Amino acid sequence: MIQLNLQDIYTNGKTPVVTYTEYEEPRVNMAEMFRYSGIPMDKAKKLSEITEAEADDADRQLLQKAEKVITLAKGSFVYKTGFLSGRLMWDGEGYPVLPVEQKSENLKKNLRNCEAYVMFAATVGSGIDRLIRRYELSDPSMGVMFQGYGAERVESLCNNFCEDVRTEAEKSGYTTHPRFSPGFGDLPITVQKEFLDCLDAGRRMGITLGASYLMSPSKSVTAIIGLEKI
Repeated sequence: MIQLNLQDIYTNGKTPVVTYTEYEEPRVNMAEMFRYSGIPMDKAKKLSEITEAEADDADRQLLQKAEKVITLAKGSFVYKTGFLSGRLMWDGEGYPVLPVEQKSENLKKNLRNCEAYVMFAATVGSGIDRLIRRYELSDPSMGVMFQGYGAERVESLCNNFCEDVRTEAEKSGYTTHPRFSPGFGDLPITVQKEFLDCLDAGRRMGITLGASYLMSPSKSVTAIIGLEKI
């Protein structure tokens, strides 16, 4: 279980402590795998609830393809998170003071009434990227399914981490706000570099940035979670 630091990390020149955790493999959410593969939500949900014996020919092919992707990707993932947490402060203009500089109205709204925060990165590693590249060339429809599976994997990891944050925060009388990532609303994607630097994510988690501020491995996420006193 994770432990949160809900104190002011900016006093006395203290350097925020970053905690790194490796998770067990999350349970696969088949509906989300299909949805991230470009299948409409209603059909994705239906596919996740039927067996091959119950499916028509078209749906059976999708179910078989998904099973093949899961089998081929077995052993390709790591499930890593790194985070820091602290008491939230606000500047004279009412913006949250965080380890990354920003003036985001959307983030300010997301963190309204919060007294603490968690800033984290999560990745499932580069193995899925290699499979995506291979199948995008040899079998594009399989490449799309690998993309969907990779997206589902990192989202499931984030969901497990956020649930751990929620559980731990409740012990101190806090509730959590929805996670908010660079690139959402008016929080620019350019803060990604400072975000990853604060977490030492390149050295400790293998997450790097390209020229367009996209992360590698591609199935990686950064986000901030606000903690509001109940």
